[in-house]
Amino acid sequence: MIQQYQNRNNNTGTSRNRKLVPEAKQALDQMKFEIAGQLGINLQQGYNGNISAKDAGRIGGNMVKKMIEQQQRQMAGQQ
Repeated sequence: MIQQYQNRNNNTGTSRNRKLVPEAKQALDQMKFEIAGQLGINLQQGYNGNISAKDAGRIGGNMVKKMIEQQQRQMAGQQ
C-alpha cells in the first residue's frame, strides 16, 4: 500500500518524482481524504492550492505515520 517516489536529478539540476508503485495511487488518495476529514480539513478532488502549508503538512505527516504503523504491524505479522 505504500507508494514510493524516487528523485532523480536530470542534467539541468532540477528533480522530478517518479512513482514506483502507480497502482497505489487510489489507496493513497483515499487515505489522504480520510485523514483530512479526521483533521477537519476540507479537501476537494483535484487542485487544493487553497489549503495552508501547515494543513497540507499535517495531512502528509499523518499519512506517513499511518503507513509506518501499517508496515510495522505487517512486519510483526499482525496485519
